[in-house]
Amino acid sequence: MNYAYAESTLKSQVSISAWDAIAHASPIVQLTLLILILMSVISWAIAVSKHKQMNITTSDDEKFETMFWKANSLDDIYNSLDDFKNSTKSKVFKLAYLELRKLADLEDNENNISSLKGIDNLERALRKAIDSELAKLEGRLSFLATTGSTGPFIGLFGTVWGIMGAFQKIGSTGMASLAVVAPGISEALIATAIGLATAIPATIFYNHFLTRIRIIELDLNNFSADFLNIAKRNFFKES
Repeated sequence: MNYAYAESTLKSQVSISAWDAIAHASPIVQLTLLILILMSVISWAIAVSKHKQMNITTSDDEKFETMFWKANSLDDIYNSLDDFKNSTKSKVFKLAYLELRKLADLEDNENNISSLKGIDNLERALRKAIDSELAKLEGRLSFLATTGSTGPFIGLFGTVWGIMGAFQKIGSTGMASLAVVAPGISEALIATAIGLATAIPATIFYNHFLTRIRIIELDLNNFSADFLNIAKRNFFKES
């Protein structure tokens, strides 16, 4: 009977929910958990924003390319760019088109510009435009990478601190019972769990968006090559 009573008392002492563990955790552990939660919220916000951005970009890119191949002239395409403001291809086309216009004006004025020099200038303009668009798409992804790589270690810091607190309680009470150790161990394990819960989605998001950006980059490079071929055939005549 006494044993049953003691067991019941012990269970009531060590029955600690996650919320209780967080509420009674040390200030350092609570601060650690707050940082992790903020990082998680920001990561999810970035993920939602990036998902919308890339979906819109991909859709506009497809529409622009369809229009590009159906258009009668580059001038017609340029005049329709306002309909594709979210397309990376339209922005690459715009910079390349303006560079082509500059080269055409320069050739009319000097009559001695080499085809090779003009093609090099156009290639640089295309590469610069692609790099600029990729940089925009990659914006804020560094936070996801940072969260994915540091989240577990921040959680580990909270874990170590919680375990240290458990040992301090053992030292101060002179007892190593579960009732004494459980609170510190609970907050330590919660810090580990939240650290992983923060880092794993961020890492998945980062890799997912990076893969999509690489696909967009490949598509832009192909579009750039097509534009360059069109320019060579129609604007750079062999002497």
